[in-house]
Amino acid sequence: MAWDEEFDRWFRRWGQMPFFRDFDDIDKMFDRMFREMLEGVPKDLVRERRLPDGGTVREMGPFVYGYSMSMGPDGKPVIREFGNVKPSQKMTPFGRRRPTLQYKQEREPLVDVMDEDGSVKVLAEVPGVEKSNITLNCTEELLTISVDTESRKYYKEVELPAAVDPQSAAAAYQNGVLEVNLRKIEKRKPHGKSIRIE
Repeated sequence: MAWDEEFDRWFRRWGQMPFFRDFDDIDKMFDRMFREMLEGVPKDLVRERRLPDGGTVREMGPFVYGYSMSMGPDGKPVIREFGNVKPSQKMTPFGRRRPTLQYKQEREPLVDVMDEDGSVKVLAEVPGVEKSNITLNCTEELLTISVDTESRKYYKEVELPAAVDPQSAAAAYQNGVLEVNLRKIEKRKPHGKSIRIE
């Protein structure tokens, strides 16, 4: 008897044991989890491709998740997430929280913010796009980076550590890295009317 026939006979005999039947339950659980995962994926991240033999294959993505950690000026760690997938929690019908993932079309770029003496420097990784595809909007406290092309979408609102002059923005883009330099200003006090109490 050949070894593969012996293995098949052994596997069929042991496959009837309760331990091996648990693998069927695990397969069903993975199938259910995969179907639930597909329900939350934006339609733009799912596409079908025809193979040379005439069959089709479903592709998803890109899915990106990561984080960077640095030390803040106060000595405490600063953790920044990036990507288009975020860990989240979903309530079940029984009132329990279940871990899940949230998907976005736009990828959140990896961003680093440096508070320097007279300026604020923002570095953002936005690979795979042209300089002309990047849109920047700035206020005294917020810098918005967005890219919307057919193949890549990025979006990030960056809270600035100090008030800046939006007119002073100088940006450069090279090798997928965007650098924005902004000059700090004294934060303007809101205009208000003083009321005299009598």
